[in-house]
Amino acid sequence: MKQVMNFSINGEDYEVYMEPSKTLQDVLRDELQLTGTKEGCSTGNCGCCTVLIDGKAVKSCLILAPQAQGHRITTIEGLAEGDKLHPLQQAFIDHFAVQCGYCTPGMILSARALLDENPNPTEDDVRLALHGNLCRCTGYVKIVEAVLAVGGRSLAASARNGA
Repeated sequence: MKQVMNFSINGEDYEVYMEPSKTLQDVLRDELQLTGTKEGCSTGNCGCCTVLIDGKAVKSCLILAPQAQGHRITTIEGLAEGDKLHPLQQAFIDHFAVQCGYCTPGMILSARALLDENPNPTEDDVRLALHGNLCRCTGYVKIVEAVLAVGGRSLAASARNGA
């Protein structure tokens, strides 16, 4: 039976009429056409569907839509301010951390959650924060470099400091 659900996504309020058995990923992609949240494995293994809920990285394919009500949800579409990319988005471009781009939204949102909690992470911190996000193209080095650049470190400096 369909019901009305209310969501706060990227600073905007939405009212959606849908089945309560749908996932947050279904709401974002199918109901609201926020397709930056990718659908990968639908089992929580790949991280393509990662969004922020109250600032924490969460796999939207594992969250039922009713569980997300009353929380602040941020998708990749909510990071940029108008035409100005978020520093993480720009760093992924500058450091060539994007190849096919399918994993990129989830990687960036996981990195954002890390940097909000720890603005100066080590390489190990970055790798741990991204461990639930799979990339089959880049080998992770450029992704880690991009996150460290925004966090105020470089991969070389992190290695010199024993991280």
